[in-house]
Amino acid sequence: MALEYRLVLAGSTLADQVAERSLPDPAERPLGPGPLLSADLVGRYGFLLTVRAGQNGYVEVAADDGVWVWEPKEYVSVNFRLDSSADLQQPVINMLTVVRRILDTGAEDAALVFNADILLLTRLHGVLREHHRDSWWAHYPG
Repeated sequence: MALEYRLVLAGSTLADQVAERSLPDPAERPLGPGPLLSADLVGRYGFLLTVRAGQNGYVEVAADDGVWVWEPKEYVSVNFRLDSSADLQQPVINMLTVVRRILDTGAEDAALVFNADILLLTRLHGVLREHHRDSWWAHYPG
């Protein structure tokens, strides 16, 4: 069984541009044709990484104040797949490092989602907000 985290970036940024922002070392970057890129980084960082560009996105998740729905017209999603049977502390820290790098190098509106149903982070109009601070962020440095 796996745990999945998804960072969704609104806008027309290309998948390969987000891949470059996510991992500065070209040898680690996800590769693939066109809008779908992937990299097996389990041995180094503890996750599989997929970067995919798309249109007509839809995110519906549990937020602190109820259900949150977001429909970016164009988007890039960065997906992290972690093995739930492994020690998760370091892989989650590694994932958050990549998320921070992506957010620090762009200005897109963004959402970080856990297992397709829990909203952990949003950046809307430049304002960053952590969700589920007591139940998730208390366990991991942010």
